[in-house]
Amino acid sequence: MHSTTLRLPEREVKPRRTGVTMVIDGGLPTHYFADVVGSFAGLIDVMKLGWGTALVTDDLKYKIDALRDAGVDFYFGGTLFEKFVAQNRFEDWRRFCDRFGCRTVEISNGTIAMPNEVKAEYVAHLSGEYRVFSEVGYKDQSRAEEMGSQLWVDYIRQDLDAGAHMVITESRESGKSGICSANGTLRDGLVDAIANSGLDLDKVLFEAPTKDLQIELIRRFGAQVNLGNIASSDIVALETLRLGLRGDTLADFDAELGLEPAPDLRWSAQQAHHA
Repeated sequence: MHSTTLRLPEREVKPRRTGVTMVIDGGLPTHYFADVVGSFAGLIDVMKLGWGTALVTDDLKYKIDALRDAGVDFYFGGTLFEKFVAQNRFEDWRRFCDRFGCRTVEISNGTIAMPNEVKAEYVAHLSGEYRVFSEVGYKDQSRAEEMGSQLWVDYIRQDLDAGAHMVITESRESGKSGICSANGTLRDGLVDAIANSGLDLDKVLFEAPTKDLQIELIRRFGAQVNLGNIASSDIVALETLRLGLRGDTLADFDAELGLEPAPDLRWSAQQAHHA
């Protein structure tokens, strides 16, 4: 970030422990992808190559080369893990990850019928060799709404106890499932339950693909909240929300920074002349 006299919320520099931004690639053209990564590497903590796109991306090696050149970590979407496991090909999935030098993986059960206890066993099995992001929540909206708040908390805690580096709360790339209602708004009671559970929120990453979700979560948890499924077009915009440099959050951090509102914001031609 450029030097400024403005007082802004503190932001860690990479490698960040908090305030993590996970960006999702749903299949950008390779040169476009490389431009995004090269331009905004300082704002991207980890890139998710979404769902099963890795298998149908001919230029996958070149995308990964661009990430490595820019110093951006990456992993393949959890849906790819689920597809391999559903066909009893876990070791093939692992070989595929190793083939591309993945040191980070995502373990999820958002689609397949896998108990969380079994998912946590995969987390424990892999956590000694990889940095594991696990995901809690279902992609199907009806299943997601049937999952009570306490179960969310229990599953997040179970994955963290199993060795997950960070646990992702599902909302899909649409922001209309998991921690969100079908209309795209946060399920307030659920988010409150997670916040008040005693869980280490530095270890929880909320999927927030829409501007409205990003604003709500930043207002609730501050600039250092971990956010994911961020579109490549929203990387810079999200950082301005985190820092109060966009109208939606401009006034949200001033009080906690000890700043008083300007006594009079009117401006006259005479003041301008003497300024």
